[in-house]
Amino acid sequence: MNQLDIASFLKELILLVPGFLLAITVHEYAHGYIAYRLGDPTAKLAGRLTFNPISHLDVFGTIALILARIGWAKPVPVNPSNLRNPKQDMLWISLGGPAANMAAAVVLAVVVHLLAAIFSGRPIGQLGVFILRPLFPILIAAIQMNIVLALFNLIPVPPLDGFGVLQGLLPIRQAYALEQLQLYGVFILLLLLLTGAVGYIIYPPLRFIQGLLLSGLG
Repeated sequence: MNQLDIASFLKELILLVPGFLLAITVHEYAHGYIAYRLGDPTAKLAGRLTFNPISHLDVFGTIALILARIGWAKPVPVNPSNLRNPKQDMLWISLGGPAANMAAAVVLAVVVHLLAAIFSGRPIGQLGVFILRPLFPILIAAIQMNIVLALFNLIPVPPLDGFGVLQGLLPIRQAYALEQLQLYGVFILLLLLLTGAVGYIIYPPLRFIQGLLLSGLG
């Protein structure tokens, strides 16, 4: 890897890291907060009900971000036995993370549109250029990262959130039968990642959602 490649790699990483930290933080906080409101204090007692991204970092998930541009966080602990209605409550807890990421993407898109409207066609001076020139790419990358994390986690393969959502939607007997997939979930997920199938699953909706959120920007 020559110096140009290293510089390009570091630049891309700098763009990704803020969005990644925001995405995993709101994702895991949402899981823990919803679980807490539904009667399970496990995440709170474990110190995971926090907006400190360091508490949510996973070593392998961070390495995967650096190597493959897609990563994950350390899962928030949930004890279903503390929940009032475990099957239904786990559905809402599972949905919480992806929903929080989508909400974060919408908020960030609003910020981008507001900044674009405020500074469109106006002289902003050297300080403005210094601040805004790197800010827009970071915001766009953060929007993309939140959408990607939401879509990735909605894939119905254990241990992803989509599996919990699917179990919550199915009748008890079918949900119990599906539980047997837990043993093979990691292998299925690795197969999807290594074959590139994940890209075919998440990139079409990613392009569609990102296009909607950033419509009208040059």
